[in-house]
Amino acid sequence: MKKLNILLLIFLTSLGLVSCKKSFLNEKSDSAYSPSVTFKDSLGLEAGIAGLQESVREQYTMQSTQSLLCIFQVGTDAAIDGNGNGEEYPYHNYATLNSQDAAALYYWTWAYRVITNANQIIKGASDSSTPLSAQGRNGFLAEAKFFRAYAYNFLITLWGSVPLVDQPIVAAKTDFVRAPIDTLNNFVNNDLLFSALNLPNIDAVKKPGRISKEAAQQLLAEVYLREGKPDLAETQCYNVINSGKFSIATTRFGIKSTLPGDAFSDMFIYGNQRRREGNKEAIWVEEQQYNIAGGSSSFDQHRRVWVPSSYQVSGILICDSLGGRGLGRLRLSPWVINGLYKGNDMRNSPYNLRRNFYYNDPTSPKYGQKVIATPADTLYRIVPYTTKWNFFIPTDINGTGDYKDLIMMRLGETYLLLAEAQFKQGKVNEAAVSINVLRSRAQATLITASDITMDFILDERARELIGEENRRMTLVRTGTLLERVKRLNINENTTIQPYNTLLPIPQTEINLNKDAVLTQNPGY
Repeated sequence: MKKLNILLLIFLTSLGLVSCKKSFLNEKSDSAYSPSVTFKDSLGLEAGIAGLQESVREQYTMQSTQSLLCIFQVGTDAAIDGNGNGEEYPYHNYATLNSQDAAALYYWTWAYRVITNANQIIKGASDSSTPLSAQGRNGFLAEAKFFRAYAYNFLITLWGSVPLVDQPIVAAKTDFVRAPIDTLNNFVNNDLLFSALNLPNIDAVKKPGRISKEAAQQLLAEVYLREGKPDLAETQCYNVINSGKFSIATTRFGIKSTLPGDAFSDMFIYGNQRRREGNKEAIWVEEQQYNIAGGSSSFDQHRRVWVPSSYQVSGILICDSLGGRGLGRLRLSPWVINGLYKGNDMRNSPYNLRRNFYYNDPTSPKYGQKVIATPADTLYRIVPYTTKWNFFIPTDINGTGDYKDLIMMRLGETYLLLAEAQFKQGKVNEAAVSINVLRSRAQATLITASDITMDFILDERARELIGEENRRMTLVRTGTLLERVKRLNINENTTIQPYNTLLPIPQTEINLNKDAVLTQNPGY
């Protein structure tokens, strides 16, 4: 018994000695899923890129509430508040936009999360001990740098000067400062030039939906335009257009090509949006898939934002032709509805912009009749809307989420970026030719050089890209948000101020940054 007690004392003493050593508390993650371990071979880096793709997809699909998407449209020239419930309100009433804005906090945090993830992958792929061929190494670096540049371009456009984080942060940091715009621009340019040089062309990517050389070139064109370098932007646009990989959709295609519709609407039908599904305009598509693990990010709310809540009108049932179960979180502005489209423009056809509704409940005495909306219904139930986000699955009628693919880049926008670059160099004849490529497809009246202005190009972007482009980014990038809101959006023109062209830096970020001054944007 005495011997047993001695042995127990020795064991407890040795345990105490071990527990008192500081090294006992040091984390050793050799078998854990940490970046320092995971991104040490091609399998780990592939997983990292998949995670990075997921992070980027969350930009437009991971909403804490259903109205978060609205901030990119509401309070611009294109849209006004509909049946919103929070985040978009300060953008409908700019007088209430301040540094506590929930949407600004969400997207600031989102962007730096993408940058952080990209930095980890770049560090792992850059390590000479990681067993990769030169081509493989550059491929991983190019893809991660594309996403890092994409996030930084988002930040620079909407906030201006922001902190530059170009390496993984391995310890607490509370002394961030805003980097000069020129420094940030050079950083983004270098990332994208590397990506454009080292990414494969769109027909050689590892898997559908992966980033291609042409996507990097298109993003670089947009960046150059923001930087005031239209000549360089023009070159990048031509790189995409002259690659021979893409073509404007001028004839019917896809799963509903024998049904009523047109070539423009075919691009936005679920089952037609991807390159391998026949969409030869698609440059970058974020793919989503119904009822597949990992096939979506939370519940994508595009349909609930863009499609009106017509089913709330007695006599109307949820159905495919009415876009599924929408909630009309936003409405197209009166300018879009009444002033944007002229003549027989395909983009204004009933297949692309629905204006009329009919009672479709067979039990209703009004079955088959056109709906005559009451004033209350025109807030979010019976309103004209773009059909690009129509989505309906019979087995999921109420549809808590949307599973349509996100067309992030397509050739139609390439021609619009090209026209902008040409106009800014005084090449108005060439700009008219570029825009007429799209107007010809739309069977709209062709224009001449005398029609070309920056306003016309922005109008044409709305005609072509409504519901697709981040309209706020476009107007901020071109320095036209304030003027166009005041002139074209009567619901917002009484409250917007010049300082509202940039978003507020989240106050929580400023407060946490205790060891340096993170300067707030003026006005907030």
